[in-house]
Amino acid sequence: QVQLVESGGGLVQAGGSLRLSCTTPGRTFSSYSMGWFRQAPGKEREFVGAMRWNGVTTYYADSVKGRFTIFRENAKNTVYLQMNSLKPEDTAVYYCAADQPPWAQVMGVISSYDYWGQGTQVTVSS
Repeated sequence: QVQLVESGGGLVQAGGSLRLSCTTPGRTFSSYSMGWFRQAPGKEREFVGAMRWNGVTTYYADSVKGRFTIFRENAKNTVYLQMNSLKPEDTAVYYCAADQPPWAQVMGVISSYDYWGQGTQVTVSS
C-alpha cells in the first residue's frame, strides 16, 4: 500500500497563489505518474492535472491551464501543484493520486490511479 500525504492547502484571496505538496515514502516514487484532482461540495471529483513518471509530460484541465503548474522532485518523493491567479471556483478539496506501472493511457480519469491521498482543503475568497 502506498501512502500519499497532501499539504499546503488553506484560505487565500482571489488572485492569490498556493502551492500544494504531495509526498510519499518509499523508493519507487520516480516510477509513479502523479495526478491532481479536486472535489467541490456537491460536485463530482474532477481532474486538475497530471505529470507522467518521466517528469516531462503534463496534462491540465482547461479550467486551470495557464494558472496551475505541476512539477516533481523525485529526490524528495514529492509532487507539487503550483496554483496562481486563484479564483473562487477553485475552492475544493484537492487530492493527489499515484499511477503505478503499468501506467494508464489516459491520465484524466479517476480509474487510472491506484493510490489516493486524504485531500487538502483550498478555499478562495472573493
